[in-house]
Amino acid sequence: MRKMNLKPILLGLLAIGITGCTDLEIEETDSKFGSQSGEFTGVDATGALDNVYNDVRGQLENQADLYAMAEVSTDEFLVPTRGTDWGDNGVWRTLHSHTWDANHQFVRAVWNNMNRNVFNASAIIDEKSSPTPQQVAEAKFLRAYSMFWVNDLYGQVPFRDVNSDNNELPVIYNRTEATDFIIRDLEEAIPGLPAAQAGGSNLATAEAAKFLLAKVLLNKHIYTGTGTPDGADMNRVVALVDEIEGAGFSLHEGDYFELFTDAVDTETIWYTTSSVGNLMWNGLHYKQNSPDNEGGGWNGFSTLAEFYDLFEGDPNTNVPGSGQEDRRGFVPTDGSNLGIGYGFLIGQQYDQDGNAMTDRPGNPLIFTKELPGLLGNDERDGIRVIKYHPENGAFAGHKVIFRFADAYLMRAEAQWYLGNDITSDVNALRALRGASALSSVGAQELLDERGREFYAEFWRRNDLIRFGQFTAPWSYKEISGDETKVLYPIPVAALTSNPNLVQNPGY
Repeated sequence: MRKMNLKPILLGLLAIGITGCTDLEIEETDSKFGSQSGEFTGVDATGALDNVYNDVRGQLENQADLYAMAEVSTDEFLVPTRGTDWGDNGVWRTLHSHTWDANHQFVRAVWNNMNRNVFNASAIIDEKSSPTPQQVAEAKFLRAYSMFWVNDLYGQVPFRDVNSDNNELPVIYNRTEATDFIIRDLEEAIPGLPAAQAGGSNLATAEAAKFLLAKVLLNKHIYTGTGTPDGADMNRVVALVDEIEGAGFSLHEGDYFELFTDAVDTETIWYTTSSVGNLMWNGLHYKQNSPDNEGGGWNGFSTLAEFYDLFEGDPNTNVPGSGQEDRRGFVPTDGSNLGIGYGFLIGQQYDQDGNAMTDRPGNPLIFTKELPGLLGNDERDGIRVIKYHPENGAFAGHKVIFRFADAYLMRAEAQWYLGNDITSDVNALRALRGASALSSVGAQELLDERGREFYAEFWRRNDLIRFGQFTAPWSYKEISGDETKVLYPIPVAALTSNPNLVQNPGY
């Protein structure tokens, strides 16, 4: 079947850039545009919806782009250059040091990808595509999810009605307008979505939409610039999480790392079939491997000493019996778990026979707490992080995106904004994770708890901004205190394509 390349029609008009979307193709039978007028005549809703799901899955699978912008830009991850490995023209280092600019390839790729999702979802929703009510609801959820990230990362959102004239540039929603649009999409989607089943779903459900709506409302005062959460919004967050809980979701009472397998649990609300291989191997050493990945790790991603120190336990070792809470994981010394630990890998590493490992030059493979810097590192520098584990499959396809523990702590945070004491709520979660009780919970304790619970799950940047700490100093960060960094720049190519866009301050 011949493909119709829509770049001349869509790329300029969507203002999603001149580069980075060279695969924007759809089947001619799925979407018909008049050869002269560009008139939109609908898409095949079923096929187009599958395509949007697949696009989202691929975007969530990537260790670069959205994941890097949300995680490597924080105190949670850095990707130090080791010799020539992970140099990549500085794309990783500039994220961690807050020295990115409007030409950064991840900044451009996410802008392109998410705006494309929004347009393609809008095409499904249009009545000319004859979607079923559930397809409309699913497309609105996917559109809201994608627009959420554009709004959160860039602070303005281009939007093009699929029926608008080809020569008409997309309108630009400011952050408040985009927030209202996202809320409306989710409110309209929820009644038409199926209820989630035990173990969650890799498709849109009412509970997934309620989770995202609660997330938007929790951040709404950041997006609107009021700086103070609205009481009605916080009460609604509480009500939405109550509804999710009422649908059967609860905190997982077993081992923390069981949540990051494909086993059915009580927490997973929405997952994708994205491979989790990147999150396993991007930090493991070249000689740490598994039967289905004998090539070993990629020796890149590491964490900061100060982030590791947020967790209870011995500050210098993480072997079993180090007094650590469950979420910090452990480094096995007896060859169990393929010789690869869970959570935070620090100190001497061991192989699957329990032998102390060496790096490629023959030095003891001891992951150090400190690094020389973002440059000039050897194979052993930096604490490594692994949440998904290769004993469950080296490239298993089950990535958790929304889970109930997040909803639970969102509800607690909303209650805290309302002036309620949430210490017992937070301690209930901590008890399940093998951590000692806190005497009280305020802003810092909430932020730290979210860091301990959700590391490597896309949320650290969002949380740091909401608690006013994204521009605070941390190790190996070049620029601190610059509040313009709470937004990424609009990519240069997008500005060129759509003069309605205005570059964000500081760029």
